[in-house]
Amino acid sequence: MTEQLGQTVVLTGAAGGMGRAITKALLESGRRMVLVDRDATALAELAATVGDAVFPIQLDISDAKAVDGLPDAIPGHFKPVDVLINNAGHDIGGRTRFDAGSADDWSNIIQTNLIGLMRVTRAILPGMVKRNSGHIVNISSINAVRIVPDMAAYSTSKAGVHMFTETLRGELAETAIRVTELQPGLTRTNIILTRYRGDRQKEKDYFDQFKLALEPTDIARSIVFALDQPAHVQIAEMMILPVNRY
Repeated sequence: MTEQLGQTVVLTGAAGGMGRAITKALLESGRRMVLVDRDATALAELAATVGDAVFPIQLDISDAKAVDGLPDAIPGHFKPVDVLINNAGHDIGGRTRFDAGSADDWSNIIQTNLIGLMRVTRAILPGMVKRNSGHIVNISSINAVRIVPDMAAYSTSKAGVHMFTETLRGELAETAIRVTELQPGLTRTNIILTRYRGDRQKEKDYFDQFKLALEPTDIARSIVFALDQPAHVQIAEMMILPVNRY
């Protein structure tokens, strides 16, 4: 654990439910955090509650120019970046049959969940390669490997993340950089609320369909486990599913 103390972690989607849980867990583990999110208000509120070991950056990962400037936006005392956690994503307009949904919604999902993730990785990875050190964690989904009707765009984006992660790990196999993919099942985060554009009744109805769901802390704990492995151990892929205990 000693070698992880003082590591700097860049976390996208930091101000959401999953991001907040990850932030708390990693700060408690002795790491420093660069918190990235497009919601400036929520990001400022989070940063104000977690102390001095964080640096917030308001950024929309679908904005190519802003992402290209991310390395320069990180202050010197938060460098080098030891860990990148690609957590940002959404399903706005989702849970709709493909032909009935909006082409713009489908495009926006792909732009954030896949293209944005790839751009952030491209911005941060060269520094890791130069130092021959680092760890990339991509938050995917069980949708990456399982067919879920009415989620074509979201599932396609996550399948893309899965293949990107696999390919990246292969490309970096001769380096000391570790690459991890997490595939969570249904988790109680605000992605469902944003999917339905703030309609809390639809959010409640969605979760009420199921007897089981993960909590954001379950995903955060799994990330800490992957990061805390000895340098010669790489947790390549982790699928996390809830158990029906009701």
